[in-house]
Amino acid sequence: MTIQEPVVLCLRDVEPRIMDVTSWEYFKEKKVHWLIEMIAEMLGAFLYVYSGLGPTAAYIVGTITSQNGIGSLYTVGFSYAIGVVISITLCAATSGSHINPGLTVSLCVFRGFPIAKVARYILAQVTGAYVACLIVYLQWKDLLVAAENVLKAKGTYDTAMFTNVGPAGVFALYQSPTVNLYRVLLNEFMSNFVLGLAICGCRDPTNHFIPPAVSPWIIGFTYAVMIWGYAPTGAPANTARDIGGRLMAITIWGVKASGGSYAAISALTNTPATLLAFAVYDLLLGSSIRSTCIYTTPLHCLIPLI
Repeated sequence: MTIQEPVVLCLRDVEPRIMDVTSWEYFKEKKVHWLIEMIAEMLGAFLYVYSGLGPTAAYIVGTITSQNGIGSLYTVGFSYAIGVVISITLCAATSGSHINPGLTVSLCVFRGFPIAKVARYILAQVTGAYVACLIVYLQWKDLLVAAENVLKAKGTYDTAMFTNVGPAGVFALYQSPTVNLYRVLLNEFMSNFVLGLAICGCRDPTNHFIPPAVSPWIIGFTYAVMIWGYAPTGAPANTARDIGGRLMAITIWGVKASGGSYAAISALTNTPATLLAFAVYDLLLGSSIRSTCIYTTPLHCLIPLI
């Protein structure tokens, strides 16, 4: 019996393009793929941050100006979740859609991601978050200024402006004035750790309970759970989101928007927590001897788990 070689179909074979882009695609893939990866990471971080910032602005501005109903913690979490889904589904095929420096570093340590790409990936992620914050600020500027004026009229500008409930808190992440800094550290570490575990499970090809098409939704809504449950205490869960937003706040309001000692916690906690999540998953939950094909898994092994 003759075994035929599999036929490889490219997109151009089944969907003709309006113009011949073969030369550009060759140049893009072979000559400047490193730049395309950076653009994809920047766009991924932009989409994720942009999706969540609008509802955050509505929530904070609405609270300050006593406009009930234009935002809530629920809409913030849900919007960030959708932003993560959009980012992964659009950009993962090009760059992997890390959109998270902690994930990039962890993939380098545990999955062989090229160390030469780490710095430029992180730079692209922070840049994407910064640009998203700047654009949302321009879109919301009139209402943000109105909220600032309300704080000034109430005499609470100095105490509320650069907090998690002030206008600057739409972009930069700040510690709640009433929360202990050590508990903030624990809160953020655990939030990042749980998110890291979810990412590991979604990226595990032997985890047959998470098909690839579902992975973006699981990651996105795990992020939303961290916001719904722990954002009031402080749960950035993404260094790029934190640094990009903080730099943008400093651009607009100066160094007084830097966030003080809390800035280091919110910026640096993500990476060690994600590294620990990868270590725990690989040592305890993952297995390199499991099959990557669900059809080779004995049925009696699956039944107890259903």
